[in-house]
Amino acid sequence: MRTFSTLILAALFLQLVLSCGSSSVIKTLKPEADLTAPIHYNKEVSQLNIPISIKIKDIEQQVNKAINGLVYEDTNLEDDNVILKIWKDSPIQLLEEQGKVKIVLPLKVWTTVRYGTNVLGMNLYDTRELNFNGTITLISDVTINNWQIQTKTAIKSIDWKESPSVTIAGKVVPITFLVNPALKYFRSSIEKNIDEGIKKSVSIKPYVVDALEKISQPLLISEQYQTWFSINPVGLNIAEIKLRKDALTFDLGLDCYMETYIGKEMTKSFQKEALVLKQTHKLNNNVKASLMVVSPYLQASTLITQNFKDQVFTSGNKKVMVNKVDLWHKNNKMVIALELLGSINGTVYLTGIPTYRKETQEIYFEELEYVLDSKNALLKTANWLAQGYILNSIKQHARYSIKSELEEANKQLNYYTNNYSPAAGIVIAGNLIGIEIGNIQFTNQALVVSLTSVGKINVTIDGLK
Repeated sequence: MRTFSTLILAALFLQLVLSCGSSSVIKTLKPEADLTAPIHYNKEVSQLNIPISIKIKDIEQQVNKAINGLVYEDTNLEDDNVILKIWKDSPIQLLEEQGKVKIVLPLKVWTTVRYGTNVLGMNLYDTRELNFNGTITLISDVTINNWQIQTKTAIKSIDWKESPSVTIAGKVVPITFLVNPALKYFRSSIEKNIDEGIKKSVSIKPYVVDALEKISQPLLISEQYQTWFSINPVGLNIAEIKLRKDALTFDLGLDCYMETYIGKEMTKSFQKEALVLKQTHKLNNNVKASLMVVSPYLQASTLITQNFKDQVFTSGNKKVMVNKVDLWHKNNKMVIALELLGSINGTVYLTGIPTYRKETQEIYFEELEYVLDSKNALLKTANWLAQGYILNSIKQHARYSIKSELEEANKQLNYYTNNYSPAAGIVIAGNLIGIEIGNIQFTNQALVVSLTSVGKINVTIDGLK
C-alpha cells in the first residue's frame, strides 16, 4: 500500500509541476528525413592471416581414391613384342623428401612377351605370359594455382621384386630388355595420371570457402545491447607453398570487413562466388584490423531521451519537460525532434552538426538551433522557450555517450581473437596492440565509428576431407 500511495503522490506532483500556469499547444512543421535507403559508409579493409597446413597423409588418401585398379594397358603386340597390363597392387604412399613429395606406387604386372627371331622367312617366335611385382618411385614438385594443388611428377626409379625372365632349354633368361622399353609409354602415362589425380582430388577451395562461410556468420555478442559482429571476406592472397616434414604449408592473406551493428540482426553478405585467389610472393606478418561500429540513430534517440528524463526547463511560472526525442538525418545535419509536455505541448525541431568529443567519448551537436518554422512558432506562443539560456540547457542534454559501445567493440575484438572457434576445426587467435578510434561517419541512418588496431590474427583450419 505504501508503494501504491507513493506512486500516486509522485504522479500528482508531476501533474502539479507541469500544470502550473496556462498550457498551450504548439503546431510546427516536421522536417522530412532524407530518403530511407540502406546504410552506406566507407569501409576499411582488415587483413587476417590464415596459415594452412594439409597433411601429406590426407593428400595420400585422396590420391588413393583417385588412382585405383588398372592404371595402364597396352594391347598391341606387334610394335614392341609386349602386351602389358599394370595394376596398383597396394595403397600408394606419399612421403616428404628434400622439400618434394616422394610417391611410392606398388605395381602388379601381367605381360605377354614374344621372343625369338625370323630366320630365312621363318618365324621362330615363342610367347609367354608372366606375372611379377615391382615398385615405382616418383618425385613431385608441388605448387598451387587457382585453388588447386598441382604437381609436376617424374619417375625416379622402377624396382622389380624379381627380374622378369623366362626359362628356355632349362636356362633362366632375363627379358627385361623387352619389358623395360615397353614401359616408356607407361612412364609418361603414370606421371600424367598422378598429376591429374592430385589436381582433381585436392582442391583447397571447398576446404577454405566452407571455413570462411562459418567465420562470416553474424554473431550475437551482447543480448542486452543487441550487438552483432560479423566478418565479411572480400579477397584472398596466397603465398608460395612449402613442404615441411609431414605436411604442405602455405599462408593465405584474408582481406575482409569487420563490423558490429547495434540493433536488428545483421544479414550475412559473404559472396563466395565472387572470392578471387591471388598469388603473391610474401604476406605481411603484421596485419591491420579495422572494426566498423554501426550505431543506428534509433539507439541514440533512446539514449538522449534518457538524458532528458526528470529534467524540467523553467522560466518564471512556465515549465516544460521533454517526453521523447527522435533523431534523423537531413542535408548533412541531424534533426532533433523534442516532444514537449507542460506549459507547451507539441513537438519542436532543432538541427545541429553531430560531433565527436574524444575526451568524454560523446556525440554532441554543434550549431544547435531551432529550425525556422519551430523558431517562429515559439516566438509567437512560447517566446521564453526560444531564449538562449533555455537552448543552451537543452544542448547540454542533447548528447549521448558511445563509451559503452566502444568498450563493447573492444571486448569483441579481444573475444574474437582469443582462440575463438566458430565451428569445429576452425580457431581464430591473435594479439592486437592498442585500439584507436579512426574515422567517424554520420550516414543517413546511423553513426559509424572506425576502430583500428595492429598485430597478428591467425585463422587456423584443420583437416582436409
